Amino acid sequence: MRKCLLGSTFLITAALLSTGFLAQAADDDLPAAAKTAMKKAATFYRHQVAVHGGYVYYYSPDLSRRLGEGVARPNQIWVQPPGTPTVGMAYLAAWRATRDDFYRDAAREAASALIPGQFSSGGWTNSVEIDPQQLGIAPLRQKDGNSTLDDGISQSAIQFMAQLDQALDFQDAAVHESAQAGLNGLLQAQFANGAFPQVWRGPAPSVQGKKASFPDYDWRTEGRIKNYWDMFTLNDGLAGTVTTTLLAAHVIYKDDKYLAAAAKLGDFLILAQLPEPQPAWSQQYNYDMQPIWARRFEPAAVTGSESQDVLETLLKIYHATGDKKYLEPIPRALAWLKRSQLPDGRLARYYELQTNKPLYMNRQGDTYSLTYDDSQLPSHYGWKVASRAAAIEAAYQAALAGGRGQEPGARSQEPGDRSQDAEVVRKIIAQLDDQGRWISTFAGEPLSGQPKFQPGEKYLHSGVFSRNLETLSEFLAATK
Repeated sequence: MRKCLLGSTFLITAALLSTGFLAQAADDDLPAAAKTAMKKAATFYRHQVAVHGGYVYYYSPDLSRRLGEGVARPNQIWVQPPGTPTVGMAYLAAWRATRDDFYRDAAREAASALIPGQFSSGGWTNSVEIDPQQLGIAPLRQKDGNSTLDDGISQSAIQFMAQLDQALDFQDAAVHESAQAGLNGLLQAQFANGAFPQVWRGPAPSVQGKKASFPDYDWRTEGRIKNYWDMFTLNDGLAGTVTTTLLAAHVIYKDDKYLAAAAKLGDFLILAQLPEPQPAWSQQYNYDMQPIWARRFEPAAVTGSESQDVLETLLKIYHATGDKKYLEPIPRALAWLKRSQLPDGRLARYYELQTNKPLYMNRQGDTYSLTYDDSQLPSHYGWKVASRAAAIEAAYQAALAGGRGQEPGARSQEPGDRSQDAEVVRKIIAQLDDQGRWISTFAGEPLSGQPKFQPGEKYLHSGVFSRNLETLSEFLAATK
């Protein structure tokens, strides 16, 4: 059977896939099966799903419906994950595992769709409207607009462009120029104290660092700032995604300015830690380093989600720099995480300033009101998050014991028992249908952009495609 699989035709392998036979294949047969499944899935996504090389979040199985945050227009692609950069980076993972230029070419097509949407400030907004007449024409990049770090939008596009630039040996002028413009724009968006805004159109104003403090006014009714996106932002994992982008650029371009920018962000995170009794972090700060409101359902508060991201980011910066000052805030924040867990073990998204009571919202029409009651929460927002305190503490203790070791959540690179990986790979292969699709079924779970699916409805998900392609690529690379 091993000889058959390794030398089989596409039709034989497809038959094995359709019968689920490969779910029982021996481990030494799996690399060939994984490679075949990767090509089949990527061929469908590249040639049937892509629009001008770009992607959105979700598709109906017949591809008649395309959905991002809402219904996508015919020539519209999405930048925000899991859109075009996410798919592009999955193609690059497949190329690194196989050295098959099919995948690198697919990534290049995704880049050609993204480049026209890049603003003069270096970043992107959540989507791009493709003009088919402009494809393949190097843009002057003079279009003004709001480059955003919300939801990892510009971060994912910049990372993808830098990875592709490296894969093309820095020889594609349009890709290289886009990657450099994105990174230069990101550096210019950084405040003097190391913070980043949610949105930028040019260089950040010069704002000096000071230590975070609680507001000295009634934060419930005062101090709301209309342009909160110009302030210091940690919302939706910004610290982690920006740091990952900067550290990746440091590795790819071997330029210490990116490492310095990541360290500078770490310095801001140290300043932004609030004092006792809540030595954690807020979602948003004003220039006086006090927590502020963002959207009408995002109060000035201490946040469970962003605080965990900050701790993971500090560990990441410590591993990159070796500077133990980035570990110093962690014990106090871990103690706060532990004492703030809800009865079910989760964390509230928001905790009231100084009292540390879990804080929620009620909604009546377009009006939101603060409450301590979690029985009638609006469904469009994540009011509670899983606690990662145990994993963060383990990573912190490992850092103390072993110096610059593995960051939290990173996969071990040590050889060992790969039976669990093999089981995951078998499952991914078995779930691929005869057209090369991984089809999801909506079961009411939260989805990016909250598409209008009905329970039981089938759909294609760019996040699932990308994750499965990367998992198969990692497995294939590890078996070489």
